[in-house]
Amino acid sequence: MIFPIGEPNTAYARYFIGNSYLAPISREQVNVSNVTFEPGCRNNWHIHKATKGGGQILVGVAGRGWYQEEGKPAQEILPGTVIHIPAGVKHWHGAAADSWFAHLAFEVPGENASNEWLEPVTDEEYDKLK
Repeated sequence: MIFPIGEPNTAYARYFIGNSYLAPISREQVNVSNVTFEPGCRNNWHIHKATKGGGQILVGVAGRGWYQEEGKPAQEILPGTVIHIPAGVKHWHGAAADSWFAHLAFEVPGENASNEWLEPVTDEEYDKLK
């Protein structure tokens, strides 16, 4: 891991199953954070909203994780994997059950951008992933 793990992600802990860590990398042109997940940790389903632009880009940097859009199969994320998430897409991301995982999260600038946190990813949904 070449980026800092950061501090426990207490501000967003209610939207995660398991423990995650947050390290701000840049706040200049766009917000970039390193998010590290312990094995089995994942965030709730959520939607990045914006009236124009917006969304998120994830870049895997360590370990093995998952990304899933509603209604689609989960995608494995490994170091170097790039995931483009347009505004308005319901999704979740997190670590594989047997691996720590870290990704850089880039906030795509947008007008009236916000984040809507939704229901947790159930153990039944998560346990189907291999």
